[in-house]
Amino acid sequence: MSVSRAFSRTFLARAAVAGGVAASSVLLLAGTAAAHVSVQPVGQAAKGGYATVNVKVPNERDNASTVKVEVNFPTDHPLASVMPQPVPGWKVEVTKAKLAKPLELHGKKIDQAVAKVTWTADGSKIGPGQFQQFPLSLGQLPEDTDSLVLKAIQTYDNNEVVRWIEEPKEGAAEPESPAPVLKLSAASDDHHGGAAADDKTADKAGHDTEDGAHEAAADTTDTAARVLGVVGILVGVAGIAFGVLAGRRRSA
Repeated sequence: MSVSRAFSRTFLARAAVAGGVAASSVLLLAGTAAAHVSVQPVGQAAKGGYATVNVKVPNERDNASTVKVEVNFPTDHPLASVMPQPVPGWKVEVTKAKLAKPLELHGKKIDQAVAKVTWTADGSKIGPGQFQQFPLSLGQLPEDTDSLVLKAIQTYDNNEVVRWIEEPKEGAAEPESPAPVLKLSAASDDHHGGAAADDKTADKAGHDTEDGAHEAAADTTDTAARVLGVVGILVGVAGIAFGVLAGRRRSA
């Protein structure tokens, strides 16, 4: 075997290995970039006011569907009012707990607060490659904290349970199963401003669900385009390598 032919075969082998590694890396990154359960305000979530938020639940499994979602509310910053917006195909249950220290809301003593909200599939599921948003109206938001940690539990139809309960620490890497965190903005002059706008934001939540679906589709398209771009480059490299090999064989 000539030196040039041996070199060509070595080059082709290395190009194939590099191509496989590159393609695998792209697909791996696409998989690990999957989102986790999160909570996103519709507009602002101002301290001392009311807000509408979406609990966004992606399905992260290829062989199972999400059939139950549970969101727990902090006991150190209790919320007297948590109202879910109906979601077709899901039944919802709001669980309250007695407070050790009553709250005062609109001049009334409140001795109970919402402990958790549970959505259970009732004719619907969150399938592989899909996500669902669950709108909530929250209030009155606390004034003595910058965020609320809403620990979530996600159940699949194969009985797998994923606990999104690890609290993120400032300056530290994101934990493997981070709890959803609702960031609170500065208090407004009119704490009831959020309540007055609540009906509008509740209606907007449905539209945001559709918009979120379009965004997810766009993200998927972008990822697919990048993968195809890398595959195209690898095919091009392989083509050049075969061309070089063929030319050297003719020369030989």
